[in-house]
Amino acid sequence: MGALALVAAGVVFGLGALGAGIGNGLIVGRAIEGISRQPELRGTLQTTMFLGIGFVEALPVVSLVLAFLFMGNA
Repeated sequence: MGALALVAAGVVFGLGALGAGIGNGLIVGRAIEGISRQPELRGTLQTTMFLGIGFVEALPVVSLVLAFLFMGNA
């Protein structure tokens, strides 16, 4: 297995995890801000927040698959 493939796999998965962490932080922060401004919309905002987090968490899964593909082609 080439060293370059391992570096590429690490970069892909690292950036995918970093992007998901930033995305989750933004989503949760904005949801808390929205709940504090309009408490009556708490249920709607929480539902939307959890859906958004689910979509954002797909990014590390895709990056993990790409990392495995890079490692397999080395």
